[in-house]
Amino acid sequence: MAMKIRLARGGSKKRPHYSIVASDSRMPRDGRFLEKLGTYNPLLPKDSEDRIKMDMERVQHWLSQGAQPTDRVARFLEAAGVKEKSDRANPKKGEPGKAAQERAKKRADREEAARAAAEEAKNAPAAAAEETSVEVADEAAADAAKADE
Repeated sequence: MAMKIRLARGGSKKRPHYSIVASDSRMPRDGRFLEKLGTYNPLLPKDSEDRIKMDMERVQHWLSQGAQPTDRVARFLEAAGVKEKSDRANPKKGEPGKAAQERAKKRADREEAARAAAEEAKNAPAAAAEETSVEVADEAAADAAKADE
């Protein structure tokens, strides 16, 4: 039997209240369960002690029997320190959208063009200075040659 530790929804419309239960994974979400392990009330403040209540001893028992917690219950167990925190990979979440990627590409192109222009401007005065020093040296050599004549 594939066991799950999961949430079973209760409460009225727009006022959810969940029971943390151990049940067969083939049973309906709010259907038959083997044991009620705790409660979760999402309407309470996050720092409230009554928001999540679990019988940790029974949770440990079911985990040792091979029950698999759902994602939400696994997060509760990680927060309680019962289960080791696992890495959650969501590579698409970290990537920017198409428009943001296009803006970043345009920005990179502009920066590259600005860098190239700055480098060219930096090299241009140096090249001009070299040309003028060569011209001055040529003129000095020509003047010296005229003076020798």
